[in-house]
Amino acid sequence: MRKSARFIALPAITAASLLATGCSAASGPSGSDPGAGAEKAAAARPPAAEPQLAVRAAPEGAGAPSAVARPSGSGKPAQKSALKVASFDQKSGRAVISGAAKPPKGVAPGRTPAPSGSAGAAGSASPEASPGKNSQVDVGDIIASAPAPGAPDGVLAKVTKVLGKTEQGTEVNTAPATLGALLGDSQAKGAVPVDPSTVEVEPLVKGVKASWTKTGNVHFGPKGANVPLGNLRLDVGTSIATAKDAPVSAAASASGFVQLAPEVDFAYDGGGAGFGGAPASASVSLSGDWSSQWELKGQAAASTDGKPLRVPFAKLHASPVIQVGPVPVVVNLGLTCYLQVDADGHVNVDVKEELKGGFRVGGAYNRGKGWSPVNTSDFSATSPQASVTAAGKVKAALGAEASVGLYGAVGVKADVAPYLRAEAEGSATASADGKASATGKWGAYGGLDLAGALQLQLQVFGTPIFEKPIPLGSLHKEWKLAGGEGTVSTGSRRK
Repeated sequence: MRKSARFIALPAITAASLLATGCSAASGPSGSDPGAGAEKAAAARPPAAEPQLAVRAAPEGAGAPSAVARPSGSGKPAQKSALKVASFDQKSGRAVISGAAKPPKGVAPGRTPAPSGSAGAAGSASPEASPGKNSQVDVGDIIASAPAPGAPDGVLAKVTKVLGKTEQGTEVNTAPATLGALLGDSQAKGAVPVDPSTVEVEPLVKGVKASWTKTGNVHFGPKGANVPLGNLRLDVGTSIATAKDAPVSAAASASGFVQLAPEVDFAYDGGGAGFGGAPASASVSLSGDWSSQWELKGQAAASTDGKPLRVPFAKLHASPVIQVGPVPVVVNLGLTCYLQVDADGHVNVDVKEELKGGFRVGGAYNRGKGWSPVNTSDFSATSPQASVTAAGKVKAALGAEASVGLYGAVGVKADVAPYLRAEAEGSATASADGKASATGKWGAYGGLDLAGALQLQLQVFGTPIFEKPIPLGSLHKEWKLAGGEGTVSTGSRRK
């Protein structure tokens, strides 16, 4: 297994949050109707508003909440519970739930079958479990757990069989479940910032340095004191392939930083579908404020095989747990930051760009229209310096491949690629300050390419599955940073 240096360690979540929930069976018609008048009066009253669930960051550590309700039970809303996922086998779906009735003292290690006639774990509740039915596990329970042993991306599963008791808890078989089975007719909407200290950074080239700042004036890394609150910053400086026969002074390199304040946007509206049905609407997306400053210098080598040179320099991963009412929803975020250069090997450049703005990528579901992409951006750029020597062209991007998922199932993939582009025609030696000379035409440009697709796994919401990935749609913007045309004498100003 490849070893990698890590600038930020992802803190272990020491307590899993669990929710088992469901709906009550509809009552059948009765033989008599003594309360017909009361029923008519109740029908005349306007329906109660569906519950609005708060969306917030889940508590850290042992205080993480858990809750339980049951499809075959009273249909009451989810309640707090001491149940936790002690272990989970992703391949078989087998799990051990702690906080349910523990085996008596003196029982040898291993599984003790549940008593005949019992659908769940039997025996009195353990001291740390909530009293009554919340201390047991039943067939039909829906488990929504924060990251747990064997399940680093969390668990969303339905109990299909109770196998018995072990020293660690109650062992069960599970099958995949959906959020619709948990949230039912509820409504929820909110954005939760991702704690930068929980982001795991794996550098892929030398020279990558990570910094962040969080609440409480806590900061990390060489630039931590200068990073805005809630931001994660990656600094990189690396050489890139230089054109053959280029002078030593034209060695190609890229340096700069990317700074990001990521947020998870989550929305859900059950819309009368009931537990387990498709919601009226749902959405999940990654958004954030982006700023970067970087410089491309030298004479980059020509692209090989007609493909740009792509150099990933860092991988980022986080699994923040957002609390949707009592339900812990695990969002899996991945970012691979990369440098990409497409050049002809002739032009020698020194271009520096400062970029600021925001973006949002994700997917939104509507019961009448199905899934549609969420793909927006708002960037602006300036160029404190730009120079081009000789005729040719080069394009370089400092971008990020992003993925957003729930409970380990990727739902959205996107490529956010801000870039620099420079080109010159004829014989050119030109710069943005106007003090150089140029014969022909030259220009330096900034731009943004954003593309991606919705993935099949978004069915985790309980919505109908779509046949193939849905493209986000290509988003392309470009702006001129500097340039000139015609013959300009050294020391003059371009018009």
